Amino acid sequence: METNSSKNHVHALFETIAPQYDFMNDVISFRRHKAWRKFTMKKMNVQKGQTALDICCGTCDWTIDLALAGGQGGIVGLDFSQNMLDVGTEKIKKLDLQKEITLVQGNAMSLPFPDDSFDYVTVGFGLRNVPDFLQVLREMRRVVKPGGKVVCLELSKPTWQPFKGIYYVYFEKIMPLFGKLFAGRLKEYQWLPDSLKQFPDSKGLTELYRQAGLQGTDVHLFFGGIAALHIGTKGTDSGA
Repeated sequence: METNSSKNHVHALFETIAPQYDFMNDVISFRRHKAWRKFTMKKMNVQKGQTALDICCGTCDWTIDLALAGGQGGIVGLDFSQNMLDVGTEKIKKLDLQKEITLVQGNAMSLPFPDDSFDYVTVGFGLRNVPDFLQVLREMRRVVKPGGKVVCLELSKPTWQPFKGIYYVYFEKIMPLFGKLFAGRLKEYQWLPDSLKQFPDSKGLTELYRQAGLQGTDVHLFFGGIAALHIGTKGTDSGA
């Protein structure tokens, strides 16, 4: 469990890096994060009129994808960083999606929505930054409708050598230097490998999905396991 000091540090970090966040995501993932999200949207198969909550939505790229697929005013993006939401707001205005998307500054640990509110609840590259992974998954399950999907796209841990060793050298040594070179932020980007160390691998996250009460979790690994997609379903039975 993170301390308040650690929580405040993470909040300050994302407030600071918000202007460079999108560019650095491209640099760090070699633009693969967009392909992973495209694959995820295809698997989700969101229909017009369906609702979705995108937590830890950052600068709202996935929120916008959900709105373009579902539309009709039922998409909500939530993040604890107002600076991130401000960047996302400008994107939404440029695409004229203000009627489709509502942005909320809030806490993923205690979502400000009633039970059974959304067809989908998503989190993209944000779960590893919360204080309690299981608590957030339980909250996601709570606010999704029975039969709805809880979807997590997140960095993971590759398992096969020699790629595993090369990846960790890149992620722990080279990637923070990219943060310094391209964004002028060394210590902020040193947080990312630290956050991944504390995060479970794909099997561990599947187990957390089970503990959160989600069923039939579908798992897809990307690029040797450096990222993983988990899609779990909320049961339709009471208490399921």
